[in-house]
Amino acid sequence: MANLGVRKATEKDAKLILYFIKKLAQYENMEEQVVADENLLKEWIFNKNKAEVLFATYGGLEVGFALYFHNFSTFLGRAGIYLEDLFVLEEYRGKGLGKLLLKTLAKITVERGCGRLEWSCLDWNKPSIDFYHGLGAKMLDEWKSFRLTGNELKKLANE
Repeated sequence: MANLGVRKATEKDAKLILYFIKKLAQYENMEEQVVADENLLKEWIFNKNKAEVLFATYGGLEVGFALYFHNFSTFLGRAGIYLEDLFVLEEYRGKGLGKLLLKTLAKITVERGCGRLEWSCLDWNKPSIDFYHGLGAKMLDEWKSFRLTGNELKKLANE
């Protein structure tokens, strides 16, 4: 069996990060929503340090990624880690790579003294929901996500 691994992304990986973002968008039928490019990723992830990326490797080949950043819980009084994206190429699923990425993120969360690791999942993505339940994650049915973007965001900002 090929060796499973995880490595942290560097600025030189911007093209690879964008590749995985586009693959995830394709899986979620949201390809038209991707406006990110390599320069934006370099600026926001590496220059402004607003997010971090891990790659899952299989036999030395990058086959998945996790993009995450810190958030803050006022109730816990400490930071947490929010997993924005987790994706493994279809042909490499079921080999333990998703679990390895989440296990690595759990270790980072604990090592940094953060209070929790959390993420969202589309309600139709039953394979992922089942996977997360299998890890002991709890689904927060009582919470609904809200978002402002584009013209609505600008309108509110300019009121």
